[in-house]
Amino acid sequence: DVQLVESGGGSVQAGGSLRLSCGASGSIYGGACVGWLRQAPGKEREGVAAIDSDGIESYTDSVKGRFTVSRDNTNNTVNLMMSSLKPEDAAMYYCAVEVVVGICRYEYNYWGQGTQVTVS
Repeated sequence: DVQLVESGGGSVQAGGSLRLSCGASGSIYGGACVGWLRQAPGKEREGVAAIDSDGIESYTDSVKGRFTVSRDNTNNTVNLMMSSLKPEDAAMYYCAVEVVVGICRYEYNYWGQGTQVTVS
C-alpha cells in the first residue's frame, strides 16, 4: 500500500510563502499523477494543482501565477510552492496520487493526511 505524508504547512501572513511537500512510501511517482487539493471549513474540497507523469502541470485559476507544483522523482517527493498567499488560501491541504501514466484524470487512489495552512 502507498503511504503519503504531507509536510510544510503552517501560519503565514498574507503575501507570504510556504512550501508543502508530499513524500510517498513507494517509488510510484514515475507513473502517477500527483495532485494537491484543499478544503476550508464549510467549503467543498477543490483541486489546486497537479502534475502528471510527464511533468505537465495544471492549476486552478485562483492560484495560477502564485503556486508552483514540482516533482523530485529521485527523492519520491512532490512539492507545492505557494507564494503571495491570501487569506482565502487558508485550508487543509492534501496530496493525492492517481496511479496513471500520462495525463491526469484526477481519480485519486491514495491520499495523505493533510497539512494545515493558515493565512492571516
